[in-house]
Amino acid sequence: MPYVKLHHNGQLYEQEVAANSNLVVLAGVKKFSHLKYGCGMGKCTKCMVTVISGAENLPEPNWKENKMLGDKLADGCRLACQLYITNDLEIRQE
Repeated sequence: MPYVKLHHNGQLYEQEVAANSNLVVLAGVKKFSHLKYGCGMGKCTKCMVTVISGAENLPEPNWKENKMLGDKLADGCRLACQLYITNDLEIRQE
């Protein structure tokens, strides 16, 4: 099972998640509750995170991420609602 580290507001939250989990879905059911999110459909960017490690195991950004994040993708930003976690991941959310 993948292990996720979330840096948020100066705190580190670590949790193992089921393979192919979506962090926004987990946050919605209170199993990854420290993650901020909004619409869950790639339209609002409230769930934007910066990938610290594990980016090589994520799929390429989809059209929603390209549209909403643009140049921020080059800085390692992704929309958590668009990612399904298959490997260990370390992210930061402000």
